[in-house]
Amino acid sequence: MSLDRALLPRAPKALVKKNEPEYLTEFRQALLARGLAIQSRNAYLRDLSQSLAVINKPLPKWSAQDVLACLADCERSGKSARSQARLLSSLKQFFAWLIDVGYREDDPCAQIKAPKLGRTLPKDLSEDDVERLLSAPDVSSAIGLRDKAMLEVLYACGLRVSELVNLSLDQVNLNAGWLQIVGKGNKMRLVPLGELASEALSSYLTFGRGHLIAHLKAGNCQAVFLTTQGGYMTRQNFWYLIKKHAKAAGIDKALSPHTLRHAFATHLINHGADLRSVQLLLGHSDLSTTQIYTHVATARLQKLHAEHHPRG
Repeated sequence: MSLDRALLPRAPKALVKKNEPEYLTEFRQALLARGLAIQSRNAYLRDLSQSLAVINKPLPKWSAQDVLACLADCERSGKSARSQARLLSSLKQFFAWLIDVGYREDDPCAQIKAPKLGRTLPKDLSEDDVERLLSAPDVSSAIGLRDKAMLEVLYACGLRVSELVNLSLDQVNLNAGWLQIVGKGNKMRLVPLGELASEALSSYLTFGRGHLIAHLKAGNCQAVFLTTQGGYMTRQNFWYLIKKHAKAAGIDKALSPHTLRHAFATHLINHGADLRSVQLLLGHSDLSTTQIYTHVATARLQKLHAEHHPRG
C-alpha cells in the first residue's frame, strides 16, 4: 500500500497498452468523444485486446465465424455467461464504430445472440446484520469514528463506494441533513442523511477528522474521510475496512461495500418506500435497474414464509 497522500479523489487510469493497433487507439478516442466513463472505456478495450490473443487476425477483418470462435473460447475458459455477453457487447460496439467511420459495411455480430443471463439477485443482508456491522467500529479512536461514520453514511444514503470515498467537505450540509452527490455521468443528486448517520458524521468531523488534521497536517485535503496518511481513500481501502468490521461483528457472509447499498434499497422497499423514490436516492437512470430490489424483498418474504409458516 502506498504511503503517499492523495490530495485529490483517486481516479481510475485509462488502460493503454504498448504497441496497440492503431484502430484500437482510434476506437478509444471515439469512446472518449462519446463521453463514456473511463471504466466503460477500459472494459471495452480490455475485452478487445483479449480477443486479439484468441483470433490471430486484425479485428477489422473478423468474420462472424471469428466472433463465434472467440465466444466459444471464452466459454471453454470457464467464463460466465455475463462475461461472454459483455465480450459480445464490446465487439458490437467496435464493429458499429467501424461501420460509422466507413472502415467496413457489414457487422459480423449482427446475427449473433448474447447468451441468456439469469436474474442475479443482490446479496441479502438483514437489518440485524446491518446493526451489528454498524456497531463494530471502536469509536474511542479517530479511525474508529471515521469507520463508523463511513458505514452509517453508506447504509443511510445508499451510496456507491466511489461516491463515498470521494466525498468532499463541500458536498456535506449537516445543518440541512443532506449530501450533494455527483454520481455516474456527473449527474448530481441530493440524498438525505438521516438522524443516526448525521450524528456519526458530525462526531467524526468534530473529534475524528480534526484529530487527523492536527496529527497529519492534512488541512489541504478536502476529503471527508481521510486515510491514516491524510488523503483520499481508495475503493480497495474501504473494501478492506468493511471486511474487517464484518469479521469483528461475527458476520460470515461475503460482504462488499455494494452489499450495504443493496441493503439500503431492499430495506427501504421492505418498509414501504415506492420504487420511484428509491430510484432517485440510488441515482439510477432507469427504473428497471431499481426493480431488482422488489425481487429481493419478495425472495426474502418467501424464505421467511418457508421457515416459519406451519405449512411452509
